[in-house]
This record gives sequence, C-alpha cells and structure tokens, in this order.
Amino acid sequence: MKEHVITVVPTNNPAILKFETNQFIVKEAGYEYHNIDEAKDSPLAQQLFYLPFIKTVYISGNFIALERYDIVSWDDVKDEVAQQLVDYLNSGAPVVKEVTETKQTPVTIYAEVTPNPAVMKFVANKKLVPFTVEFKNIDEAKDSPLAQKLFHFPYVKEVFMDENYVSVSKYEVADWNEKTMEIREFIREYISAGNDILNADAVQKKNEEKAGAAFNSPDLDDTSQQIIQILEEYVKPAVASDGGNILFQSYEKESRTVNVILQGACSGCPSSTFTLKNGIENMLKNMLGEQVREVVAING
Repeated sequence: MKEHVITVVPTNNPAILKFETNQFIVKEAGYEYHNIDEAKDSPLAQQLFYLPFIKTVYISGNFIALERYDIVSWDDVKDEVAQQLVDYLNSGAPVVKEVTETKQTPVTIYAEVTPNPAVMKFVANKKLVPFTVEFKNIDEAKDSPLAQKLFHFPYVKEVFMDENYVSVSKYEVADWNEKTMEIREFIREYISAGNDILNADAVQKKNEEKAGAAFNSPDLDDTSQQIIQILEEYVKPAVASDGGNILFQSYEKESRTVNVILQGACSGCPSSTFTLKNGIENMLKNMLGEQVREVVAING
C-alpha cells in the first residue's frame, strides 16, 4: 500500500493551513466540521478536535485544511500536526465514513414549464448534482455523460443542472408539446439505471475548488459581499424554482453597477429583463440604497 506523504501549504488566511497528501483521501464530496459533534462521521476530524487549538476542519480530495484559534502559531505546531496526520493516514483508519448511494433507486421525473418558453424543467425526486453546471454544447458537456446524451437529441440547444432538476433549452424548430414526454422518459430511464450524471473526477475537482475557496478566495469589498448575500438569500431560490440561476460577477464602485450572469432558464428568457429591472435591481436599491444604481445581466 502506498504510504501517505504530507506537504504543508500556506493559504491566504494565516489562520488556515493546508496539509496536502500524495493521494486522494475522500471520494464523494468535500467536508467541513466546526466541532467534534459535527464530525461524528469523520474519525480523523474527531481526533483533530482533541487538539485544543483546532477551530475548523476541512477535508476534500487530497488534503486536510485546518483553521486554528489564536492561542498558538502554526509555526509552533505544524510539524507535530503533519506527523499526526501521516501516522493516522498510514494506519489505514477511515478518514470519513462516506455513504455511497445505492443505484437502481426508483426515480420519478416530472416536467415543469418555466417563464422561458424555450426551456423545460425536468425535476427528479432525488438529488442529481451537488452544484450548478451549465453546458452550451456537447463539447462543454465532456464532464457530464447525461448532458452529452441529451445533446444527441437534435433539438436540444443547452443543458443546465442544479440540485434535483435538469433544465433543457431547445431550438425553435421543436415544440415542447411534442418533445416533453420523450426527454422526460429518457432522463428517468437514464437515472434509474444508475448512470453517472457527472464524472467523478469533475465532482472531485469542483469539491476541491469549493473547499479551497473558503480560505483562498480574494477579498471582496463590503458592498460586493452584501450583494452576494442578498442574491443567495433572496434571489437564487426564486430563480431556481423557474429552472435558472444567477451568479454575481462584479461590482463597479464608480458607476455603482452590479454585473450578474444569468444561467439556465433565465438566460435568454423574454421576461428576464423585467425581472432584472423590476425585481433584482429594485431589491438591491432598497436594501443597499445609493450604493447601487443599475444591475446589468450577461447571459451565461
């Protein structure tokens, strides 16, 4: 069995240190624990919380990232922690007790219209993807076997996935009244057979990026952070119910302009301009006052 070797990697946050190993230690997802109770499914994280200076444990892919309390300096303890991690990993003890979902789960799919007449939303009774993904063509869909197969239908233009649904955008040549059942049954049979929605490598890479963002993301100004919080709390749930998504792109302080990216059913939707101006823009103006003058959208 290949032995684990730990490399200590600093981050942009001085309180957080990454301990990278030379092989993957978890497969299914990224994990974050703030105390020993939360870490009940991770024997490694539980052991780490016995160190009095450990505040947060992140585990993803091929690394463990640890956030410390201010009572110690990493320079004083990092070598000790690295050795403890090496000893634990090489012992063969479990890192996280990951539960692999059994395949052949009975699946139901129902079709739901969206405000965009070109887009139909297909909702499953189970979680499909751990994060939003959008594919404009079959080349972009290389990390999604399901999306690749959907693009083999000649009238499928774009595919968007989030949580428990797939939004499919069609070309004008097709009519959803004639094609909805075909796509619905195809998705249901594909998922029921236990086929992969996304490739495991793509999920792993995204989980690493997500976990790393917690401590490596560039600092945003206060207004940008407020805008992101408002979009996450008030806007995203609403647009998700319509089969779409909205992403913060940037905030221009001088012009007081907020730039966002529209995805899924929101992209190219005839009513998106009205929603943007009378919904999102008014909301940001009401909540942030003079800090926002205009919201500009880019179709994803």
